[in-house]
Parts: sequence; C-alpha cells; structure tokens
Amino acid sequence: MGRDNDSYQQAFILVGFSDRPQLEVILFAFVLVFYILALVGNSAIIFLSIMDTRLHTPMYFFLGNLSFLDLCFTTSIVPQLLWNLWGPEKTITYHGCVAQLYIYMVLGSTECVLLAVMSYDRYVAVCRPLHYIVVMHPHLCLQLVIVSWFCGFLNSFVMCPQTMQLSRCGRRKVDHFLCEMPALIAMSCEDTMLVETFAFVLGVALLLVPLSLILISYGMISITVLRIKSVAGCKKAFNTCSSHLTVVSLFYGTIIYMYLQPANSYSQDQGKFLTLFYTIVTPSVNPLIYTLRNKDVKGAMRKLLRGEKEDREA
Repeated sequence: MGRDNDSYQQAFILVGFSDRPQLEVILFAFVLVFYILALVGNSAIIFLSIMDTRLHTPMYFFLGNLSFLDLCFTTSIVPQLLWNLWGPEKTITYHGCVAQLYIYMVLGSTECVLLAVMSYDRYVAVCRPLHYIVVMHPHLCLQLVIVSWFCGFLNSFVMCPQTMQLSRCGRRKVDHFLCEMPALIAMSCEDTMLVETFAFVLGVALLLVPLSLILISYGMISITVLRIKSVAGCKKAFNTCSSHLTVVSLFYGTIIYMYLQPANSYSQDQGKFLTLFYTIVTPSVNPLIYTLRNKDVKGAMRKLLRGEKEDREA
C-alpha cells in the first residue's frame, strides 16, 4: 500500500453538516440535551449500583459496567462534536482523530460483547433461578467483563492501524462529524478491499456472534416463560428481560446497518444520523429504559432521596 506521509502531519476537517448551518444550531441543542441526560442517568445508575447493597447482584454489576461504557462512549465524542458545531473551526488533529477512533472502537466493541453477557445473566435468572447465585458468582462475573474488554481492545488494535494507514492522497475532509471507521475508509484513494474484508470478518465476530447468543438466550427464556402458569411469574420474567431486549434492539440495529455494508454503498448523510442515534441517543435513553420498569432501582433512588431529605431536616 502507498503511504502519503503529509497526511499523517495534517489535521482533518470534519465536514459534518457545515453546509447546513441552521441544522448545526438545532443539532447543537439536541446533542447538548441528550449528553446531559446521558451524564446524569448513567452516573446515577453507577452511583446507586455501588452505594445500595440491594443492588450488589450480578445483574446490577453488569448494568453498572454498561453505564460506565455509555458514559465514556459519549464523552469520547460529544465534547469535540459540540465544539465543532458551535464554532467556525471544524478541525481535529491527526493524533486526536487516532485517539478518538481507538477509544470509540474499544468502547463500542466492548459494549457489543457485554450485552451478550447480560443476556446470559438473564437466561440464568429466568431459566435456572435456583442455581442463579451459584452459577453467576462474582469471580465469573468479573471474568466475563474482562473478556468483554479484551474483545474490545483486540478489535480496536487490529482495525484502527489498518484504517489510519490507508493512503488518502492529501485528502483532509472527513464527511462526518467524528473520526468513524467507515467515513475514514471511504475517503481513501487506494483499494480498500483488504481493510473492508478485515472489518467485515471482525464485524461478524463482534456483532453477529454476540447477537446470535443473545437470540439463543432469549429463545430459551421464551420457552421457559411459556411454561410458567402463574401470571405474576410471567410478568416478573417479562419485566426482567424486556428492558435489556429493548436496549439490544436499539444498539445492534444501527450498528449492524453501519458496519456490515461495503464502504462504496455507505450513505454519508444516513450514516451521520445513525451515528448520532447510537452514540448519543441510545446511551441517553438506556438509563430510562432500565429504570422505568425496575422496582429495585426506583426503590434505591427513593431511599437515597429520603436519606438526603432526612439529613437536611436533621
């Protein structure tokens, strides 16, 4: 592969929506609101899962890790995005772009695997409730989280160098608002077939394999739920799994569409809005989805608020 050394020294221009200034103003307000929601919601779940002893269970251990991932995921993208949307400068340094791509891919890939781990936890809770504590012991939970992070780092350390070493023939304009892999591949001036093949293979490994495990887990859960004669038991099983299944649908739906298609069929405008959805909207609504039907989290929140109120009265 040819390499244009000058491109390594120059900053990238993130075009984004710079040709539509009115849309940029709307997006700035939209992104800021959802970023605040993501910060508050995910921080609250992390805090509650640590402070409330009733939430010291495998389910909330994984949920706390997911919230931490979402918090880091949005923070690796949104400050730079808000800066670019607000000001006239739309640039990001080469090293800043590399860092953003690495962090973004580590966190996104880790979340793919962690969602599959969480589905296994739900399977054990519904299908093997009497053995739940024995199967999902703390040591196994920690190992599963470590494996998730390992997969994320492995994917990032394989794909990021491949993407950044593509020759760009002096091109500096990235038709996106962040340094995302499909946009960086699309701006290359050389044959990208090898890189796209790597991306597809790893995409299958980190997207379709975990998704298949999730579907198998929920298939087994559905069979178990159908055997439950108690309405209360069915309702409890549904509440246990519905929030996680909603998050999986939102996250995987957009990610698979983005990463399992050829770069030459990649629609930039469509890709930008989908990226906004899974990097900003999904991490913002995840805390709401997980707490809306969750009595434990709502109870922990009420306990915390009552405690603060009593402290003020005292």
